[in-house]
Amino acid sequence: MEHSIKKVALVAGGAGFIGSHLCERLLNDGYEVICLDNLYTGSVDNISHLLHYGGFTYVNHDVTVPYDAEGLSVIFNLACPASPVHYQKDAVYTAKTAFLGTLNMLELARKNDCVMLQASTSEVYGDPLVHPQPESYWGNVNPIGIRSCYDEGKRIGETLCMDYHRQYGTKVKIVRIFNTYGPRMAESDGRVVSNFITQALRGNDITIYGDGKQTRSFQYVTDLINGFMKFIETDDNFIGPVNLGNPEEYSVGELAHVIIQLTASVSKVVCRPIPSDDPTRRKPQISKARKELFWAPAIPLKVGLLETISYFRNIYLRNETNIAN
Repeated sequence: MEHSIKKVALVAGGAGFIGSHLCERLLNDGYEVICLDNLYTGSVDNISHLLHYGGFTYVNHDVTVPYDAEGLSVIFNLACPASPVHYQKDAVYTAKTAFLGTLNMLELARKNDCVMLQASTSEVYGDPLVHPQPESYWGNVNPIGIRSCYDEGKRIGETLCMDYHRQYGTKVKIVRIFNTYGPRMAESDGRVVSNFITQALRGNDITIYGDGKQTRSFQYVTDLINGFMKFIETDDNFIGPVNLGNPEEYSVGELAHVIIQLTASVSKVVCRPIPSDDPTRRKPQISKARKELFWAPAIPLKVGLLETISYFRNIYLRNETNIAN
């Protein structure tokens, strides 16, 4: 009788927004999952529904400190504050997480002879001078700006991955994630989708930084996770980097009005000064993902926004009930 080989995935940053969805998908696909997270920006609430799974283990651990495990099939390195509010709160810690965290996960992948998927970001392109952004573009990043702890941190993470691959033969895959949204986004993370939805549900002014003409591309979280899973199934020689994002481009002002409409909100839009180094345009070129991963986003913006609005509305109602009691 044949015995199936046990698949074990380690997800660094597994209690975060994207990480928790990834843990859920891996469990559903038959993996045993080790979720590492020190809850700096993640939350146990995001993974509470997974704690009863026999194949799920949560470990409170900071990836800036080495971690040891054996028998791993794949490592997903998602551990790093990813929104400006969070990564600028302690910029030195963000840079340490991006560098030391990636270094420690690469050492673990090397020891286990397993593939590591590195969650990089569209922020490596900075305020791009090329539009849309292909993976061949080297970017336009301010190395001494207030965002550079994250932007440059992710760039050095990619460098480490490539150097480990060239020097030690470590199996790596680099994904550059564009704006992603969905349930379990942190309410206070300062990202445009969560900001607009929470403001709209409360009837508060919707705050746009700048004139609202800056553009973004928004992908629903399950589309991103599908891309992850397709990527780790590719040949070891296919490293990337690969853009994963939705090439439909919307202005921030358009997004605000769509959310007002979907929430039936009385909110008004107000403009505030734009932060330093905020990119004016952001749109992925995804021909590589289409060709190599047979991947493209499938969830329309309004469908994904309705799911996300429902999630935040439930939180809002729960909080109101708790206050009343």
